[in-house]
Amino acid sequence: MNDFEATRAWAEAQDAADPLRSFRDAFHIPPHDGGDALYFCGNSLGLQPKTVRAAIEAELADWSELAVEAHFRGRSPWMHYHEYVRDAMAEVVGAQPHEVVAMNSLGVNLHLMMVSFYRPTAERPAILMEAGAFPTDRYALESQVRFHGFDPSRDLVEIAPDGPGGILSLEAIERAIAEHGHRVALILLPGVQYRTGQVFDLARIVQLGHAQGCVVGFDLAHAVGNLALALHDSGADFAVWCTYKYLNAGPGAVAGAFVHERHARAELPRFAGWWGHDKATRFQMGPQFVPTPGADGWQLSNPPILALAPLRASLELFTQAGMARLAAKSRRLTGYLDWLIRTRLAETLDIVTPNDPAQRGAQLSVRVRAGRDAGRALFAHLERHGVIGDWREPDVIRLSPTPLYNRYLDCLGAVETIASWQATSA
Repeated sequence: MNDFEATRAWAEAQDAADPLRSFRDAFHIPPHDGGDALYFCGNSLGLQPKTVRAAIEAELADWSELAVEAHFRGRSPWMHYHEYVRDAMAEVVGAQPHEVVAMNSLGVNLHLMMVSFYRPTAERPAILMEAGAFPTDRYALESQVRFHGFDPSRDLVEIAPDGPGGILSLEAIERAIAEHGHRVALILLPGVQYRTGQVFDLARIVQLGHAQGCVVGFDLAHAVGNLALALHDSGADFAVWCTYKYLNAGPGAVAGAFVHERHARAELPRFAGWWGHDKATRFQMGPQFVPTPGADGWQLSNPPILALAPLRASLELFTQAGMARLAAKSRRLTGYLDWLIRTRLAETLDIVTPNDPAQRGAQLSVRVRAGRDAGRALFAHLERHGVIGDWREPDVIRLSPTPLYNRYLDCLGAVETIASWQATSA
């Protein structure tokens, strides 16, 4: 039972009582028609924190005034810069600080993790993944299977959705692991399915995979900054994610990786680079690679300072807000949008994302019942009226009320805009 009402007065009262309401003022909201756009696309690119410009300019100033000496004498010495985001990022993903590192991009990190954690043999060559995965994952996994001399048609095992709208049940995952686990070297699944918005039970998947002797990793691109994660406690072997979505670090921002602490000192094969070398002896420039314990040991090159500065600025907001409070607001805010759609737009839209709050985050994926052409028409109508979501083929509109900057009033406004299209297209 809820207390939701489809009125402006109710939405405004909820926004006024929201303990996180001040965080909206920390972001640049895109303008539309003399006011603010209704931005529901944090699942694709988060908004720019207002502190980002100053964060970048501080590093530009150190570069101009100190040049190379800024590595040691800057306001935030560059030698240690990737460490400045470590604790906050570990808190966001529910990990120990030494288990996380900001580096590279998601696709690069996925390949680097598979160098270490996908070790196929003739008896156990396969990778288990979801059917309909995000293309980066599909391309990366298939290419790794081929690289090791195996056949993707046989050794890339894809679990087909078995629920309405493309939902993949835990039971289907359990059956696939039970059937194929004996020959699976790696299980790689998302934390949140990008098209449907479905959340997966990471700890249960790890438990099932490890019981069959499989390594288990996750692509958390749509989960980090969206869900209250517990990566360490899940027991996952590794995970990768981007930071330009819910973490608001900017287009093409530096990505993140997690390596569970049980692998911190393991003699795992890896592609090595000098910034992954033990920092105590890194500058002795010796020929033998000695990895830094923990996730830092998977770094290749020194960190991109100007790209890390926005991530550092955004993570400060997450530290202030706290993932527990953000997740609580997200459940209610997304619940309100879900309720509004089911109450006012049931004849027009189907919600693909599970109704159970435990199986979703901030994202709601919807389909127009009249079909793909009508869906494209609705999406264009939303854009014209300043409601910014995104479209995913073949026929899904994604709307993500992000708790750091979205309001109840935004949800009501989006639904009213859809209702205006519904009225004119009837």
